[in-house]
Amino acid sequence: MVDQIRQFLKHHRLWLGLGAVAIPLALLLGLQLKWLSRLERTSAIAEKAWLSNYIEAVSSEVEFFYRAQAERTLNVPDELFGRSESKMAAHLRKKTVEGVRGIFVARFDAADGPWDGLLVFDPATQDWVEESDHETLFAAIDIALSPWEILANKGVLLTSHNMTVDEKDPSNRIILSPVSDDACRVLGVAGLVLDTDYFKDDLLPRMIEKSLPKFFDERTRRNLLITARDREGQAVIGPSHVFEHEEEVVDGLTFVFSDWTLGLGSRGTTTEQWARTNFLLNLSLTVALAIVVLGGIVFMLRTASREVRLSRMKSEFVSNVSHELRTPLASIRMFGEFLRLGRVQDVERSRRYGEYIETESRRLTQLINNILDFSKIESGAKTYELEPTDLDEVVRESVQTWAVSLKHRGVRLRYEPPPARIPEVVIDSEAIRQALANLVDNAVKYSGDSTEIVVFLRRRGDRLDLSVSDQGIGISRSEQQKIFERFHRVGTGLVHDVKGSGLGLSIVEHIVQAHGGEIVVDSEPGRGSTFSIRLPLETPGREQPAVDLDGATRLGET
Repeated sequence: MVDQIRQFLKHHRLWLGLGAVAIPLALLLGLQLKWLSRLERTSAIAEKAWLSNYIEAVSSEVEFFYRAQAERTLNVPDELFGRSESKMAAHLRKKTVEGVRGIFVARFDAADGPWDGLLVFDPATQDWVEESDHETLFAAIDIALSPWEILANKGVLLTSHNMTVDEKDPSNRIILSPVSDDACRVLGVAGLVLDTDYFKDDLLPRMIEKSLPKFFDERTRRNLLITARDREGQAVIGPSHVFEHEEEVVDGLTFVFSDWTLGLGSRGTTTEQWARTNFLLNLSLTVALAIVVLGGIVFMLRTASREVRLSRMKSEFVSNVSHELRTPLASIRMFGEFLRLGRVQDVERSRRYGEYIETESRRLTQLINNILDFSKIESGAKTYELEPTDLDEVVRESVQTWAVSLKHRGVRLRYEPPPARIPEVVIDSEAIRQALANLVDNAVKYSGDSTEIVVFLRRRGDRLDLSVSDQGIGISRSEQQKIFERFHRVGTGLVHDVKGSGLGLSIVEHIVQAHGGEIVVDSEPGRGSTFSIRLPLETPGREQPAVDLDGATRLGET
């Protein structure tokens, strides 16, 4: 059990290292996402609360303005209620007021009737006004005084002297302050009738501008959308047409003009959009940082894994090449010894032994050529002599030569020439012959119980297809992209029985790409494989094509 665990850790240590980093990183990302989501919600709430605080500040400024004027102006001594109108007028002329249409005092203990004690003072003319000239104004004052007159008639004592506001008539909004004697009995009421035009055109815009620097910087103020609407919803400040989502916070005034509203929003992004943008920005930066960290770790682990895999492949390569060299050398030495000792008297047997020696020599030459070509490719010294060549003749001669040696191994190699004559193609004939030899050798090794290999040449439009087909074990799709990698060998049941250097297919790919072509494989497990070299008919040029050592020189299965 302990050995199994050790073996598992040995073969999966890189993945375990990646998991040891990725799992805590994923947990941190999850916590960061949760925190950012909460920050997004609280940011939007805080921003709206800040906007609401600004509206409250404007409302407080308006209230302070009117309360201060009312407290200065409506502080009428109770003894003045018993004096003449001229003394009362003299008292009011000393008061300075803004935004007020009229100042009035009302006596509820007048002998001639409850309303004979109402006097209305005009700050503009500094004199009393007649009811006949201002009927609407007097009517609004009478309505506002009715509750106070009832309290005075009933003898109700005042518990507080707070000012009140009457807004029954939107054109004549009134601030009222009760006047009482020492016993807290209501003697009368003093009041201010407010000027709506002054409030709309002067006071409200001034208070809005006054409060802006306390809450917003200059850049924010440029993007701020401020609207003020009267009781009918008509815009008195700001654009007349504003979409609902643009006014993020809407609230009314608290003291006077309480049926008016102030709206605050942004000309660009809304509070939610701003919070969402910040959330996405922070999340993107977090994810990007995590990807960079994880990518660096993956790169290091992949590099380490690749080095381990290459080290293992090179060890297998040395072992396989040693076996590949020993086998033909042993056969050559054995048959040569037979001939040297004179044990073979039969001419036919001597000829057959000679064929064996020639076949094994060719195998040995091919293996050595592959190794030498691999070295040249790795160093970038591999070159090709390109010239117009009859590819049909090259293939035919090569197949005839190999067919004889393969016949002794029980393998039938057959060539199917093109149905019509093909044009010459600019190639390095020896390099193409070597590529074809590697494909044939690969087919022989992995044909399994199948004993027939077919080589055929066809013209497909503007290219020539040189294919090697077998009926062997086949290659799975997951392996088909890996077989051209250096030292890679397909992980099948035959891989331990069939020896090879792992260089053949990678060298084939390099040769084909150097000729401006490509190599493709069509294979399924159990149904054999067909490797096709596709060469263009156009002349690729005499210059050697640039070959990417990380791409075209990938070395693979043989």
